[in-house]
Amino acid sequence: MWKAMFLRNVKLYFKDKAMFFTSLITPAILLVLYVTFLGNVYRNNFSAGFPEGFSLSRQVIDGAVGAQLLSSILAVCCVTVPFCSNMLMVQDKITGARKDLLIAPLKPAVLPVSYFLATVASSLIVCLAAFGLCLGYVHAVGWFYTWGDVLRLTGDVVLLVLFGTALSSLIHFFLSTQGQISAVGTIVSAGYGFICGAYMPISGFGTGLQKVLSFLPSTYATALMRNHAMGGVLQQMQSEGVPEEVVRGIQKALDCDPEFAGKTVAVPEMYLFLCLTILLLLGCYILVHGIAERKQKLP
Repeated sequence: MWKAMFLRNVKLYFKDKAMFFTSLITPAILLVLYVTFLGNVYRNNFSAGFPEGFSLSRQVIDGAVGAQLLSSILAVCCVTVPFCSNMLMVQDKITGARKDLLIAPLKPAVLPVSYFLATVASSLIVCLAAFGLCLGYVHAVGWFYTWGDVLRLTGDVVLLVLFGTALSSLIHFFLSTQGQISAVGTIVSAGYGFICGAYMPISGFGTGLQKVLSFLPSTYATALMRNHAMGGVLQQMQSEGVPEEVVRGIQKALDCDPEFAGKTVAVPEMYLFLCLTILLLLGCYILVHGIAERKQKLP
């Protein structure tokens, strides 16, 4: 039964052109905005970070800029796109379809799980397409990736989509009007990029704000993307003679090495924190969904 619900949700998502194109156009717009407005800013920042009299090839600089753009775009889109594709759950409330589905003889977990899986599938299609666009851009300006780097980035995309879906599922559960959908979508689209450090590295924020953001999983989601996107070009910098201290400074400035309580968080710890967060959000989502269903069926 859950398969039928899953297919129904995916088909409705792609059938609703407004939801689909809103999700699809966001990564493309971000890529254009980043390349147009932030590319030169990133390029100047990289150049200013090197010792006086030291220079790198244009390809390495552009590769570093492209890697930062890729990680920033994916860090945002993999979370904001699920908020768009998960609107179907709220639309079913608005149209009354949810009440009809609750009357059907379904197991309690079928409805929430089908919404979740359908959102993951739809979001992955959009985010992987955005990933392909970003890889094409990086290949054009400066490619320093191995197949291992591409696979790790693909894994990060999947993990962040799961995080974005779990977060949006829990939040969308409490929404019931079109106005609320628009408000949440606007807030997430406008604010998430700053909170996660995609638009501006968290290392550039004040000390107090850095400590607050160190408790948020979004910080480590972006840091994972940064590590895997920047790894190849940073190694190339070292091979061209950039001092190790300078490379470490670049890593720290770009949030590749986030800190929690004064200690650097390693990549495995980032994975663990994100996985636990996803499980917690998913558990809360299924719990509130089950409570609401029981109340709905009470006479």
